[in-house]
Amino acid sequence: MTSLQADAGAQAPHLESFSYDDAIVRKFFWATLIWGLVAFLVGVIIAVELAWPAANVIPEVAFGRLRPLHTNAAIFAFAGNAIFTAVYYSTQRLCKCRMWSDTLSKLHFWGWQLIIVSAAITLPLGITQSKEYAELEWPIDLAIAVVWLGFFGTNFLMTLIHRRERHMYVALWFYIASIVTVTILHVFNNLWIPVGVVEFIKTGHVSSVSNLMKSYPLYAGVQDAFMQWWYGHNAVAFFLTTPFLGLMYYFLPKAANRPVFSYKLSIIHFWSLVFIYIWAGPHHLHYTALPQWASALGMAFSLMLWMPSWGGMINGLLTLRGAWNKVAADPVLKFFVVGVTFYGMSTFEGPMLSIRTVNSLSHYTDWTIAHVHAGTLGWNSFMTFGMLYWLAPRLFQTKKLYSEKLATMHFWLGTVGILLYIISIYTAGITQGLMWRAFNETGQLKYPDFLETVRVLMPFYVIRAVGGTIFLGSALLGAYNLFMTWKARPSKYEVEVHQAPALSKHYDDGPPPQSRLTANTELGHAGDRFLQGQWHRRWERLPVRFTVWVVIAVGVASLFEIIPTFLIKSNVPSIASVQPYSPLEVVGRDIYIAEGCYNCHSQMIRPFYSEISRYGEYSKPGEFVYDHPFQWGSRRIGPDLAREGVSNPNAYWHYAHFEDPQIFREGSLMPSFKHLIHEDLDFNQVQPRVQALAMIGVPYGEAVKNAEEMAREQAAQVAQEIRDQSRGAPIVDDLENKKVVALIAYLKRLGTDLYATPPAPEAPAETAELSDEGGTHEAD
Repeated sequence: MTSLQADAGAQAPHLESFSYDDAIVRKFFWATLIWGLVAFLVGVIIAVELAWPAANVIPEVAFGRLRPLHTNAAIFAFAGNAIFTAVYYSTQRLCKCRMWSDTLSKLHFWGWQLIIVSAAITLPLGITQSKEYAELEWPIDLAIAVVWLGFFGTNFLMTLIHRRERHMYVALWFYIASIVTVTILHVFNNLWIPVGVVEFIKTGHVSSVSNLMKSYPLYAGVQDAFMQWWYGHNAVAFFLTTPFLGLMYYFLPKAANRPVFSYKLSIIHFWSLVFIYIWAGPHHLHYTALPQWASALGMAFSLMLWMPSWGGMINGLLTLRGAWNKVAADPVLKFFVVGVTFYGMSTFEGPMLSIRTVNSLSHYTDWTIAHVHAGTLGWNSFMTFGMLYWLAPRLFQTKKLYSEKLATMHFWLGTVGILLYIISIYTAGITQGLMWRAFNETGQLKYPDFLETVRVLMPFYVIRAVGGTIFLGSALLGAYNLFMTWKARPSKYEVEVHQAPALSKHYDDGPPPQSRLTANTELGHAGDRFLQGQWHRRWERLPVRFTVWVVIAVGVASLFEIIPTFLIKSNVPSIASVQPYSPLEVVGRDIYIAEGCYNCHSQMIRPFYSEISRYGEYSKPGEFVYDHPFQWGSRRIGPDLAREGVSNPNAYWHYAHFEDPQIFREGSLMPSFKHLIHEDLDFNQVQPRVQALAMIGVPYGEAVKNAEEMAREQAAQVAQEIRDQSRGAPIVDDLENKKVVALIAYLKRLGTDLYATPPAPEAPAETAELSDEGGTHEAD
């Protein structure tokens, strides 16, 4: 050995040995597949229930209760487990190290599956907060926070800190943004007061499981709607978009055996999404009671999203340069190419739907449903299946996939299913919007009966069910293919040992960049140095700093919208006649939520002549100040109910309508709710719920102490009203003790406060009897 060789050997870095934890990846792999089939099956079931209302036989599996189960299964069970599969596989290889803690990995896996099972149990039982994509009640919310941040987030970030690869690859940037932002969104959208906790503090016990699980959000009305769609829009952004972009940036180049098209375009793509996405939520609330400045801001930033989103699509598709010949033969690349194309389509349509004029037509229609499913089925599911097919031979250590022909058949059947689904529902949505706003030559509504639109849509709903069934069949085909690949695995998996040097604590970034411009201003030279991107290369080796800047970007943008919405009183002008719901109406509102009525009905009349002509005076911000949570809805399968108490105050009509909707409205899609006529109302639930609402600022005064008595009195009044209006029709015995009475009381109240006489001024302070639970006036 020469002295030169000896010196070189002495200076060579020490190699550390490690192996990857593919066992956890395999667990998430199977969870993704199993929960995906469940989500697709539930989707087909509710599509059938919508097209054939008679299929809604059992209340627990009726459309209103299963629809949120379908969305949660598709998002958090199917897409969520797909994200974790991608993160656990790619992070270890990009960091050249095993996940920091095998224990945290296992806690994450089993904790997340228990959360999904909890959702599958509670949602069909009517235990829900009713907030879209955030329906799960408070104990499950706490579990999500612990599992997501405590187990998953901690394990991921500690893995980055202990990595053996100096620079973080672009996929890791998107994972960081997803973990950080979902944490912020989840925490601040789920601030609530649990009814069971309040009852326990007041009485030392909890009267029912229903009260134990029930909570009310701290926000009300306009603020609650704003927070929900700040969360809802960005949950789509940072749970269904950014982690799947990380998946794209890792698995697409691997499958194509090509490097990413443009590193600089990746930087632009990433930071543009992080800075812009978080502002765009209010575009979901155009023409509602939300302040117009927030709506306009949401539209402006939504339009800005188009360019960076398409930059990411172009970066993905051009990664295939020189490899397009492989697409025809490789089913994995087929899934990826179509998935990225659907991403481009969805991210073009999203900004288009944010334009107020377009949104005035699309909002509350099935157009939005088609848009969401084009993204979820086309982008999320196809990227997931492409990843699963690519991973299967590697995870199960087989030489190849069981059958590429079956995978190709899966691709084509899935594509046909998606197209049948979205084309039929796009057509239905546009038809809805046009029919709702159509006038005849005399200036009257051309289709004044809401059911006229429903009857036209029925063929499209049938086609949608057929398309969904085909897609489910394609997924079953894929599951069989992957199962057969797994069966060919070796009796014992080989654990491959890798070696890499640990990162040294000292690293030289090299000389600072020099301007490439010859004659220019100092500002121009500074701009050129910035564009060379050395600052970003430095951030890529500093995961903590990188994460902090993501937090700052997301936090600052959020606060710029949230603070004015909450602090500027002119955003929600008060209306003197608006009073809190009575204790019975509170329970009736909770029944409305539990039955999933918000999935089919809105409670927001927009300031359009067509809606005012159909439903009554448009909705005002001050009408919703006691709505915990808000119930504006996002879809109209049935008519708007914001003025139901004004337009339809007949209590017996509601009673008969719940028993058999077809009697009054032939062709209605509403299922029977006759179980509410026979189920007893638990009046023990009333007082704890009123106490909880009083604790978050609803001025109930003495009603807090007398809530149950007041509820029983009103129930007796409503029951007698139903009997008086029935004209001898059969009425269930003991009606005043049935759930239907509370729900009817709530419906009769809707929209009436705007026309009510304001309460008399309060007595002078020295004679007013104040209550420590709230204001001085009673709820009724």
